[in-house]
Amino acid sequence: MADKNSWSVYLSGEIHTDWREQIEDSVAAAGLPVTFFSPITDHEASDDCGVAILGAEPNKFWHDHKGAQMNSIRTRTLINKADIVVVRFGEKYKQWNAAFDAGYAAALGKPTIIMHQDEHAHALKEVDAAALAVTKSPQQVADILRYVIHGELAGYTDAVRAAE
Repeated sequence: MADKNSWSVYLSGEIHTDWREQIEDSVAAAGLPVTFFSPITDHEASDDCGVAILGAEPNKFWHDHKGAQMNSIRTRTLINKADIVVVRFGEKYKQWNAAFDAGYAAALGKPTIIMHQDEHAHALKEVDAAALAVTKSPQQVADILRYVIHGELAGYTDAVRAAE
């Protein structure tokens, strides 16, 4: 961690919904000392950054390769910097890059929180097995962050404890 009062969280994964904003809003509302980082979420910029900066490529493989390498500079740097890595797998698209990010974070020993719906449980079983938490919602991620940072269980009442 950069300082004992601040946590850095890298938000990896699908870019087509507002899950990042939901986590950031919940964490801000809870007053948690968290700084968030993420990949470039502008899909076109992410796809075309390599050729836009380094020059055109007539072959789509090399076009994508240049972009992937440039995006990897950001991804590797920010995952290395993160205290926690959150990886979301969305419902609509296959996020191979998210699986790579989860594996990279695990290889570095970074605590990971994985987020996906039940229909992806089988396909992501190895990713889930390496994670320290597997969630279904941005609110669950925010609640985990509240707990690990402040030891607070949001919504955990005496009635719930009595029922256990």
